[in-house]
Amino acid sequence: METDPGRDPDQVTRLLMDFAGGDRSAFDRLMPLVYEDLQGIAHRRLAGERADHTLDTRALVHEAWIRMVDHATVDWQSRAHFYALSAGVIRRILVDHARARARVKRGGEAIRVPLRDDLDGAPTESAVDLLALDEALEALGERAPRLRRVVECRFFGGMSVQDTAEALGVSLRTVERDWTRAKAYLYRALGPEPA
Repeated sequence: METDPGRDPDQVTRLLMDFAGGDRSAFDRLMPLVYEDLQGIAHRRLAGERADHTLDTRALVHEAWIRMVDHATVDWQSRAHFYALSAGVIRRILVDHARARARVKRGGEAIRVPLRDDLDGAPTESAVDLLALDEALEALGERAPRLRRVVECRFFGGMSVQDTAEALGVSLRTVERDWTRAKAYLYRALGPEPA
């Protein structure tokens, strides 16, 4: 995540450590520091959704926040780790929402999201079914858990290569290679069936 020059990224890490150490009020003090970034993540993810999606940016952020508070036992390592976990939580919310909608409509309209490099969230014609993406990510995670985490950070979290590397404890080059491999795997898994 790109940080506002007026904000101290170390303050986020300190508050996460305080929360992990038992200071329940630290998470409340954390919210104003990360809310704008979480809104950006949610907005980018929702930009590729259908126009009549029942979740809006605010609802997605608030649901993610509630679930994040439930991660009280997480050993927070850094700001990047927080955003990586946030990306996974947002992914789960969107997938759960898509599953609930599909159940209601009994196989109704697939929810499509873009899977692109630029990650600006603008809708594109190369969208994929969110439920199919989730299944493919789960299969990828069984074979290569780090590749799945890279996709969660980059695609669902909108994290930079540098923040993803920090969150996962790997080099920039490793993230770049993993991102390329993960996209290739997902393209094969989600692409049109050969004739």
